[in-house]
Amino acid sequence: MILNTSFLTFIFPLNLQTNRKSPQFHPQFPLFTSPKPPISMATTGAGESTSLTATAAQSSVPNSSLTLLFVEMGVGYDQHGQDVTKAAMKACRDAISSNSIPAFRRGSIPGISFDQMKLQIKLGVPRSLQPTLDIEKVKSVFPYGKIENVEVVDGGLICSSGVHVEEMGDKDDNCYIVNAAVYVGY
Repeated sequence: MILNTSFLTFIFPLNLQTNRKSPQFHPQFPLFTSPKPPISMATTGAGESTSLTATAAQSSVPNSSLTLLFVEMGVGYDQHGQDVTKAAMKACRDAISSNSIPAFRRGSIPGISFDQMKLQIKLGVPRSLQPTLDIEKVKSVFPYGKIENVEVVDGGLICSSGVHVEEMGDKDDNCYIVNAAVYVGY
């Protein structure tokens, strides 16, 4: 049997010398786009106002004032009701729900106590939904640790849930998905 590999070569171009995928990109299917300009937004919660700046291409390294111990990641979605804040809260709960950090309570790190735990949160939120995100509500998910920073970047997803249920508060059939990275340190 003769296998025609021209289609596969188009989809997965191989470098014949190394037998690895080559970095050839088809112009109609770009894998990378140029960074978007920064956007600013203000959020309110509990009578206070918080300003933050979000950019599409932020550094992946958290604030250098943090001695990083763990990075916890999560995904949250709001299938009905189209509330991006609920999706972000679920993403943060998902990030912290499968971990135990006894080092802060037991004094495993010399000179560091539980009260010195610091958190930095990075949320991937669809750009069009960022102005409706309530950062203060998202912060309420964390039972302890000093939240030093909440960074919101372009990310997440808006997709169809496949059904529009008015009885559940749906405005349409959209599902909002948010990604969270929680940096834990001291």
